[in-house]
Amino acid sequence: MPAKNTEIDGKHSIRKFRPCVLGVLLIAGGLWAQGASGQKPDQDPSQKQADKSVHPTQPQEEVKITPSEAEDLFHSVDEILEFDSKETGLAVKRTVKRRLTSRDAVVKYLTGHMKDQDTRRLERSAQVLKKFGLLPRDFDLEKLLIALLREQVAGYYDSKTKTVNLLDWIPPAEQEPVLAHELTHALQDQAVGLEKFMKKGERDLAESKRGPTAEDIENDEMDNARQAVVEGQAETVMLDYALKPVGRSIADSPEVVAAMVAEMNSGTADSSVFKSAPLFLRESLTFPYNYGLKFEIRLMEVGGREKAFTGVLANPPHSTRQIMQPETYMADEKLEPMRVVDFARDFKNYDRFDVGAMGEFDTSVLIEQYAGKEIRQRLYQEWRGGYYYAARPKGNSDGRLGVLYVSRWSNAEKAGEFASVYARAMGQRYKQAKETGNVVEGGPPVEIAGEHADFKIDVLNGRHEWATEEGAVVIEVRGDTVLVTESLDAATTAVVEKEVFSAVK
Repeated sequence: MPAKNTEIDGKHSIRKFRPCVLGVLLIAGGLWAQGASGQKPDQDPSQKQADKSVHPTQPQEEVKITPSEAEDLFHSVDEILEFDSKETGLAVKRTVKRRLTSRDAVVKYLTGHMKDQDTRRLERSAQVLKKFGLLPRDFDLEKLLIALLREQVAGYYDSKTKTVNLLDWIPPAEQEPVLAHELTHALQDQAVGLEKFMKKGERDLAESKRGPTAEDIENDEMDNARQAVVEGQAETVMLDYALKPVGRSIADSPEVVAAMVAEMNSGTADSSVFKSAPLFLRESLTFPYNYGLKFEIRLMEVGGREKAFTGVLANPPHSTRQIMQPETYMADEKLEPMRVVDFARDFKNYDRFDVGAMGEFDTSVLIEQYAGKEIRQRLYQEWRGGYYYAARPKGNSDGRLGVLYVSRWSNAEKAGEFASVYARAMGQRYKQAKETGNVVEGGPPVEIAGEHADFKIDVLNGRHEWATEEGAVVIEVRGDTVLVTESLDAATTAVVEKEVFSAVK
């Protein structure tokens, strides 16, 4: 949803909350953070040393590094860059500039690079996320973003100035793995041009003059997938750098990878802002590091380092599905593009507010938010496409936000299961949600479960409608397709229903 420019990511569409500089490494997902993987009784000495390298303990108080330490750190850049080049097969084409910076300067830099259009997109994104129940209604997204940047940033490569930024508050020994990560970005930049690479799929569909096409929707996750490649490669190199002193590597240390991924998901002891963030934001922050790392490891297992580095930069994945399920990328899976409605015609009484793809990652988090991890794991891989369109009544910028959401699944049963998850979550999202009895093509009324109630997955069929304090909600299932409308007038709902299902068997 949020907006993305070269520096701060958080695009306009629902799965694109990625508020970090291209190349920023988050302590919540970083090897140098205080970690939860202490030595286990059965660990051998080499594993104990690996854990020290991978999870060094942060000092309780922030202490500035000395000029001498800074000089040594500057000298280590070239050595680490050479290591990264050998690991990735990406050539060192020119010297990487380096500079020492403070925490306040980093936060000022990041926030200062948010343009007016990015702020608008961020606000727009927050409202749509709230509509879907992925953020609390009173949540201040921008405030949390600033707090997260201050707490989590641990280094960054600036692709505009071609400079790696070293941090004056992190001990040099802890910054070396950070440098291994950030200098991977420098090599990527020299190989493909990161700004150009990351902008390939970027387009603000909400502000474009023409309505989005099926192709636009299909390409809307492209930058998300590319960021996962960029960060996944950097995480891979950083892990190998941390493990090298004890003669280990990612290939023979799956337990280290597992510990790192677990820490990314849960946050570290000193990452209170990250831990307090809503599920969708935590997942979005860690997606490119977590799933990107696993994607890269899988490519290395199948095709070696050349496929995982130079190969994937030349032929990058285009969706979060391909990142989350690398086999679909390697098989060159081609999903049939989602057929979109005629937005300009069908929403003639509305002003466009936001529009975009609802990818496999977004859908998986939405399922966990509504029904828990077990149902997420069971269902998300059955996703086969989705998009949303948000609008306000024409001429009323403060009017109630209405949403159309269409998703496609592997078969009718899985579509019905997702519809059931969505329907039963209305007890979490609305103060009042009462089924009106307007049921077509069968399907029993759905009992709305509260937020803490046990969730039993069912199959929802046909058309169901509820009255809420924000207007009507319609959920309709036909074949492999689920349609949801929320807070739209009856005439508009009828038009989009007819158009969405006209091609569904």
